[in-house]
Amino acid sequence: MKIPPPRHRWAVTPRRAVALQQELRELVVECPLPPNARHIAGADMAFSSDGRRCVAGVVVWDRIHRHVVEEAVASRAVRFPYVPGLLSFREAPAVLAAARKLTCRPDVWMLDGHGRAHPRRFGLACHLGVLLDQPTLGCAKSRLCGRHSEPGRRRGARTFLRDGDEILGVVLRTRDAVKPLFISVGHRTTLDDAVNLALECGTKYRLPEPTRLAHQLVTRARANLAP
Repeated sequence: MKIPPPRHRWAVTPRRAVALQQELRELVVECPLPPNARHIAGADMAFSSDGRRCVAGVVVWDRIHRHVVEEAVASRAVRFPYVPGLLSFREAPAVLAAARKLTCRPDVWMLDGHGRAHPRRFGLACHLGVLLDQPTLGCAKSRLCGRHSEPGRRRGARTFLRDGDEILGVVLRTRDAVKPLFISVGHRTTLDDAVNLALECGTKYRLPEPTRLAHQLVTRARANLAP
């Protein structure tokens, strides 16, 4: 898959990384997903035991026929320190490297991470959406910022994740009586479309199939990394 030229370097200082987030968030667009979006790329990341390499797994899932179309794995050296709110500078290079290996071009990317539900409204899903110039959504397992009430216990129950009066995302129950997920806009989607897609791609598990399968893929790939 051909991706656009890079907009910035990855080996930057935390202060410069914050400035880049503030600059690039102005490029995020919220608009409806294409009605015929079919191939959903789930992406997940993990780190080597010594923390020096990040490995990314991408699984392209056909939401119509509900099967895997393609998968790719890539690893990259970590060039950025661990700083909460700046994790995309550690993880995105490996995801982009895996994306380059794909032969098909996904219609939507579903990231195990946040989009707008981020202190600067520019999490991993926003960052990758802008760099890939494709629709993306965040599908995170835990909260990074904001407040919410607990959604109902049945699948599909939801409540808003808020910062004051601002809606950052949706806290979504994807399976009866299990912990909810945190869904947010990444790029070129709406919050309603992101929530609907997360539910539509669900089966009997907490995670939607694209990110669940990507998690399994990256877990296997991490085990094969040299110590």
